[in-house]
Amino acid sequence: MEKKWKKASGLISVLLVSSTLLAACGSSGSDEGNKAATDSAKPANSKPYEITMAYLQLNDMPDTNLVAEEISKITKEKINATVKLIPIGISAWQQQTNLMLAGNEKLDLMVSSSLIGNFGSQVAKGQLEPLDDLLKNYGKSLVDVVGMDLINGSKIDGKVYGVPSLRDIGSDNGLIMRKDLVDKYKIDLSKIKTWADLEPVFQTIKDNEPGMAPLVQQANSLMPGTNMYNSIVDTLGDNLGVIADPGNSTKIVNLFETKEFTDAVAMARKWYQAGYIMKDIATSQEGGKDLVKAGKAFSYTSNMKPGFEAQETNLTGKEMVAVRLTKPLQTSVSITSFMMSITKNSQDPERAMQFMNLMYTDKDIANLISLGIEGKHYVKKADNIIKLPDGVKQSGYQFNQWEVGNNFLTYVWEGTDSKIWELMKKHNDAAVKSKAVGFTFNVDPVKTELAAATNVMNQYKVGLESGTLDPALIGEFNTKLKAAGLDKIIAEKQKQIDAWAKTAGK
Repeated sequence: MEKKWKKASGLISVLLVSSTLLAACGSSGSDEGNKAATDSAKPANSKPYEITMAYLQLNDMPDTNLVAEEISKITKEKINATVKLIPIGISAWQQQTNLMLAGNEKLDLMVSSSLIGNFGSQVAKGQLEPLDDLLKNYGKSLVDVVGMDLINGSKIDGKVYGVPSLRDIGSDNGLIMRKDLVDKYKIDLSKIKTWADLEPVFQTIKDNEPGMAPLVQQANSLMPGTNMYNSIVDTLGDNLGVIADPGNSTKIVNLFETKEFTDAVAMARKWYQAGYIMKDIATSQEGGKDLVKAGKAFSYTSNMKPGFEAQETNLTGKEMVAVRLTKPLQTSVSITSFMMSITKNSQDPERAMQFMNLMYTDKDIANLISLGIEGKHYVKKADNIIKLPDGVKQSGYQFNQWEVGNNFLTYVWEGTDSKIWELMKKHNDAAVKSKAVGFTFNVDPVKTELAAATNVMNQYKVGLESGTLDPALIGEFNTKLKAAGLDKIIAEKQKQIDAWAKTAGK
């Protein structure tokens, strides 16, 4: 598993599919899955071409251009193309990608997402290329590895617009914390079964570690309260109309009137007032891993997966331990949370698909994109086990490998279970599966209301879920949401999911 993995995810979340995916993931570890096929029905490729690919950057990556050069050595030989990688920070992601897509800037491939990238809106605006014919003609090996059941999960109005990365598709949620402090204060993690059971732990840290916040945020929009309901509700990506009982129903309800939300907000408020949560949590631009790394925090709530503790240990520089408080859940956005799409700005979509094909089938390219350059960013300890080179404390290429391609082709970091990919398949298979898996909301009929409701949500959601706002404001929050058109959004979403469920056999 990649040393610098981070879920969102949840984004973390992130990040659960049916047994069909498991079969596909299983094949990705075989000789067939490892083949670097580019497919027979390909263009002449007589002219050299530079493929540009934009993706989300969450960590330090000063060596990005060096990695792109190594990838280009392979792609130049196979498809007569070089590759330019364009990392974009999370705070600038939506604005920068919106500008790139709205203008004529050359962009072939980009990470598309129903969580961070307005995937449905991009499709509605005609900014993404339909992939059906491209997959048929230039991505046959990719389809063999990923499986059409999984790829079909990105369909909008019957067309494929993105190919999901093969990863932990879904998550359970809980608390990740510093093991040295757990050991120091003899905290018995086996006694923690619910979110409320964490309160004595936080009190211990508050009493004995002055200057350290017992609990901080996972990320800017992933607050303690967020992770409490994210693990049991299918938010359908935008939180504006959700499924509260995803394993059994496709009924759309207002999240902010559900017991799941109000209970989470009440708990977060209680913790904030008790001094367990960092005071400036709602405005801080730092994530949980950075705050732990700096010695400012003990723990953060998060979506999780097999190997999560080892991943966060590498990210924070502190040995971490976790308690999991929910069952794994596969939601509607588990597939569409991180995909690769070809944009309308591409000057050679056929070549872009050929490179996408390689990302899922070529082991050398998969490891370069995910882990960097062997000898510089990692060295092999065994056939499939890697570690940092001697004397290197931090890699110059910390990619978030869950974003793209076939993670099941990549090496495993020392300290992570050598059977991590087998465990990941079992984790995916064990997840509760939302009835809405494969559904993507077409926002176009209510895009005005969605924009207005999102603005309202931005005024209240983080404050409530961080505990910094009084839960008494929930009524005011809902009144403003409905004035912005939330009821219309919910009705349209219900209409679409009902129609989709009939054709999908749900």
